[in-house]
Amino acid sequence: MKKILLALSMLLPVFLVHAQESTNADTLWKFSGTTSLNLSQLSLTNWAAGGDNSLSGNALINLSAIYAADKTQWENKLTLGFGLIKQGNDPTRKSDDQINFASKLGLKASGKWFYTGLLGFKTQFAQGYDRPGDEDRVKISNFMSPGYLNLSLGMDYKPSETFSLFLSPLSSKFTFVLDEDLSAAGSFGLDPGQTVRAEVGAYLKMAFKKEILKNVTIDTKIDLFSNYLDNPQYVDVNWDLLLTFKVNEYLSASLLTQMIYDYDIKFGIDTTGDGLPDTFEERVQFKELFGLGLTYNF
Repeated sequence: MKKILLALSMLLPVFLVHAQESTNADTLWKFSGTTSLNLSQLSLTNWAAGGDNSLSGNALINLSAIYAADKTQWENKLTLGFGLIKQGNDPTRKSDDQINFASKLGLKASGKWFYTGLLGFKTQFAQGYDRPGDEDRVKISNFMSPGYLNLSLGMDYKPSETFSLFLSPLSSKFTFVLDEDLSAAGSFGLDPGQTVRAEVGAYLKMAFKKEILKNVTIDTKIDLFSNYLDNPQYVDVNWDLLLTFKVNEYLSASLLTQMIYDYDIKFGIDTTGDGLPDTFEERVQFKELFGLGLTYNF
């Protein structure tokens, strides 16, 4: 855990230096970012109404580096998020855990269209559990388990700085499960013992970011992928939404949601009521995180 926090703390000064350099030199690069830290704490002593002491924190970093020339555009975006909750004597559990990097290189075709190649990578920092508050909890995820790598070639439509639509008829998706226990269990659509699964299909990515009201910014993107060779009718969906409400220069509130549907990710369902899963099926995954805390934009 200390290594994770150290890595996060080291990333910010590096990008701050680049951002400062970009303002002092004539450059085609534009660096920007948002960092936020939300903390909450509850302490109870002889409290008749009952309850548990709790401590929680969440850190979120959004970084962007964009190169723009006459006929070339190169966008790089990195999102890091991690949160922890400690309640009573229960084991510490995660409230957020994400590593998301995307790099998109485009060469102008005509008008608002660009020939574009895209690389996307997603994973998490730490282990995840099915029942995070129980002593007999079971590990269901880990760093690079899963890990997702997308490589795509296609066309990008950019009518403005706030919206882009990327279409790729030729896209590859690699799913990694490097944790030995999860690999042996055949997690995330892989066969037992398999560590990498490759898919070929079509990919669509839409992104929109704009200040919709004064001091209210929306940043949303949706990814759609269909595997040509295996159940192409089941489209993988990943939809991220971030609303930021600025109070003043350093204080803001944020609402983050994420919806995922992946036909290859199965959840155990107990249909008999004996406490054990007897069937497995795909489900829509949804996460919502609201925070009020310190924010720094550069």
